[in-house]
Parts: sequence; structure tokens; C-alpha cells
Amino acid sequence: MPLETRPTSLLSVKNLSVSFSDRAGQSRKALDGLSFKIEPGESFALVGESGSGKSISALSVLRLLPNSAMIEGGEIFLGGTDLLSLSETKMGLIRGQQVGMVFQDPMTALNPVLTIGQQLLEVIRLLPSRPRSWQQAKALELLDQVGLAEPGKQIKRYPHQLSGGMRQRVLIAMALAGEPKLLIADEPTTALDVTLQAQILELLKRIQKETGMSLWVITHDFGVVAELADRVAVMRSGKIIEEGFRSLLSSPKHEYTSSLLSAIPRLDACLSRKHSSVTHDLSSAISDEAPLLQVSDLRVFYPAAQRVWGSKNPYLKVVDGVSLDIHQAETRALVGESGCGKSTFGRGLLGLLRPFDGSVRLEGNDITHMKNADRLKAGLVIQVVFQDPYSSMNPRMLIQDIVAEGLLAKGSITGSELHDRVELLLSSVGLSPEMRFRYPHEFSGGQRQRISIARALALDPKLIVCDEPTSSLDVSVQAKVLELLKQLQLEKGISYLFITHDLAVVSQMADTVSVMKEGRIIECGSVEEVLFSPQETYTRNLIRSLPSLHNIKF
Repeated sequence: MPLETRPTSLLSVKNLSVSFSDRAGQSRKALDGLSFKIEPGESFALVGESGSGKSISALSVLRLLPNSAMIEGGEIFLGGTDLLSLSETKMGLIRGQQVGMVFQDPMTALNPVLTIGQQLLEVIRLLPSRPRSWQQAKALELLDQVGLAEPGKQIKRYPHQLSGGMRQRVLIAMALAGEPKLLIADEPTTALDVTLQAQILELLKRIQKETGMSLWVITHDFGVVAELADRVAVMRSGKIIEEGFRSLLSSPKHEYTSSLLSAIPRLDACLSRKHSSVTHDLSSAISDEAPLLQVSDLRVFYPAAQRVWGSKNPYLKVVDGVSLDIHQAETRALVGESGCGKSTFGRGLLGLLRPFDGSVRLEGNDITHMKNADRLKAGLVIQVVFQDPYSSMNPRMLIQDIVAEGLLAKGSITGSELHDRVELLLSSVGLSPEMRFRYPHEFSGGQRQRISIARALALDPKLIVCDEPTSSLDVSVQAKVLELLKQLQLEKGISYLFITHDLAVVSQMADTVSVMKEGRIIECGSVEEVLFSPQETYTRNLIRSLPSLHNIKF
């Protein structure tokens, strides 16, 4: 069958409708007559709330929809090629070579049993035949391009040995390896700190300029849109409700777009909080008595690889002597670049990693080396929201069982009271109670993160360690979740350790900030002092690297 000739648009999507069927046979629409075009060499951004259908549109173009999804109508053309009419074999040649994609979840997108180098070479070998030495050099070059330090070492590592931000950079390198005409980037900088985000955005712009590649960015970060996009389309409930050039960000016409923009956290939020009654009440709640959490000189080292002749390399000092206190009703932010040891510190104080040295005291009790039974009791006081909302949930469990797991372990409530509690928790994080009968894979990344937050709130803890808790959330849901966390703090005196790279969220949430570099705290103080009068060059560079919507000048 001859391929139909189409206009010069690189990608044309017209009247695309996609529905999903649940186990009861009920159908729900994910895309409802979606239409848009991407021109050669253009940067196109698709924005909208979590669950609006942004990622589904990309999966539809690549024909990677799950079995429960069905394309009900519409057309997708890449140049003059009708993608919906291609065989799977021919479609396989399109993926990677003509269209590359950076997926939203780096841990599940990478193969856990293959090294980073092996996975990169799988893509590079799809290019015209080249010598093995050239392929290996290309792999190292790609890792260097996306800002991965010491690519010669990283290429031998497995995905679990890298931080979330490092894994995301590997995905970007793999997507660029096939030299595609169109790169689809689904939340490409979600897991990256601000300095690396700036590097990746600059890298994408440079590669696009050099190669003429088109870029389709799917994101909830309007700072990324402001940096990258030529055109912007705003999506809601499977449809595009507003589309225009980048100037749309400063003069939106649709009320929904205006509401999204107004929900963006501001870097100067701490200044408006300074004299508010809420901040005053919170400050009064931070007692002069002993801290709720005391971490003293904590060290977490990773064992090095075994050498050929049996001797060991020195330990890798990931967290090297970190101390901090958190009082009741206090929010302390821990910020720094990807790989600096922030998440490892959080896992160390939680006991998920065994500290090499130092101590962790919770309510005056040393929990550094607690046994399992005592650790379970400590879990009633301290909970965690992990960075990766998918791998931190059991994919075989229903959402209601995931949220209720801690309550069942505690044995405090059962039966209808338990079900009511689960429904209330889901509603409190902006999810419908009916969603409790679904599995994790049936939710978007942002929805999964809200489920993780609901699970952490279930036991009414006194302290929650939040490891990038809003990185997967769109701005409107993020605003609701942050407001929820602040309200819980006001009502119950709950404390937070916020591990994050989003300095605007820090400004909105935190009372105090600790800045981490290479496993050590290099600067700490009130949020206003650190963000607006930083003493360290490293801290100033973090703030200067913010995307344009958040950036301030010194």
C-alpha cells in the first residue's frame, strides 16, 4: 500500500481518541479528539495537569500503549508516513532512529540487569555499522554530553548504583544515541537539580540547533517551557484547550491556563510568609526544648569494588559527617546537586542504609542501630515519601491495600473504619476514593506520588522524610499537596525533612535550609538567609541556575 503524502509538518496528530477499559469492562477516555502539529526544527511543549493525557499522547505516537488501551479514531503522520498503518516491525525502525523518547520514570525505563554501557550500546548499534572502538567512544561522549561525571566509571555501573538524576541523564543520552529527527521528552528534568537541569536544557537547545532535530517536551514545569519552547499547548481532559507561542505564558486567554500559572511556587514566597500569622504560629511551635530529630556526624559509606588481586579500594564516602536537628513543627530543607548524598542521608537516618558512623536520635532515643521490632515502633513516629513513586509501591497490590498497609501493621483499625480512613486519605491528596481499586501502573507519575504521600500520612507520624515529594506533580496538584502538608503541620505539629532540588518549593515550605555538597553540609540558615544572602559560591550558582520563571538576580 503506497504511503500517503502529507504536508511538510514533521509530526501531525489529528482527532486522536484513545480509551482505556478497566477490569469491569468500563471504558474511560484518555484522549478526546486531540490535534496538534510539530514542524521541523521546532520546540513544542505540551503542558497540563497530571492525568490530562500528556504522556498517553506520546505513547500513542510511538504505539506503545498498554493492552487495556484502544485507539478509537484519528490519524498520526510522521512526515508522509501513516504510523497507525505500519506493521510492528516497521514501527520498530521508527522508534529510536526517527523518534527518540526520554521516559518519565528512569528506574523502570532502564534494564536493572544490564550496565549503563550495555544499554547505551544497544541503541548505538542500530546506527550504520561502525567499529566497536567508535561505538564505545560514542557511548562515553554521550554520557559526557549529558553531564555525567567520570563517564568511564559510570558506564560500568548498573541503574540502581546511580541517583535518580543520574539515571535520567542516562535516559537522555540513550534517546539521543539514535540521532532522531524528533525527540520526545516526557518530564526530562523532573529528577534533576537546578544546575544539571540548566545543563540539560542548554544541551537540548544546542543539539537541536546543530542537528535540526524537533523537540516535543511534555512537562508540568513552566520554567522548562519558558527556556525551551517555541510553541505551547495546554491540555486538559484529553483535549488541547489553548495553544500559542511562548508569549502565552505571560498573557494566557483561558482561565485554566491562568490557574496553572498562578499555582507556580515563587522563589520569594519566604518573604511573603515572613510576617504572616501562619508563619508566626509555626515559629512559635518550634520549641527551645530538645529537637525531635538529632543527627550527629552521620557517615554513610559504600563499599568499593574488589580489585583483581583481592585488595579493596577505599570506601566511597557518600555522606561524610552530616549533622542537623529538626524540632517539632519545623520544616528543614536539604538541597544540593544530584549525587551529593541527599537521598543517601535520608535513607541513612531512616535505617534503610546502615551508617558507617554517627548517631540518629528520635525523641531522645538512639535509633541508629535498632533491631526490627524496635524499628517498627519508630516507624509510627517517622515516615517517608520516596523520590520514585512507582518502585516504592508493590505493583501487585491494590491502592487501598498499599495505603492501608501501615494501619494494618499497627493493628489500630479494621473493617469499615479502615476503608473510611483510606478513602479520606486519598481524598486529602486530591484522588477520588473510587481509585482505591486500581493498581499502581494504572496511574500517572504524579498520581502515584500522591498515593505515596497518602500512605505516609496514614499513621499520623510526627516526622516525615520527603525525598523529592513534589518532583512528579504538576503545579496545581503540587500547590494542593504543599498546602495540605502545611495545614497538617499547623494542626498536628508535624515536622518535615524536605530533600529537594526545587528551591521555589523550599522558599514556600521550609523554615531552615541546609545546603549539601559532596557529602557534607557547606551552608545552613533560615530560608531567607540562604536564598537571598547566600555565603557560598556553590549556593549562589544553584540559585542562578533556576529556569527563567523562577530566576532572581544578585
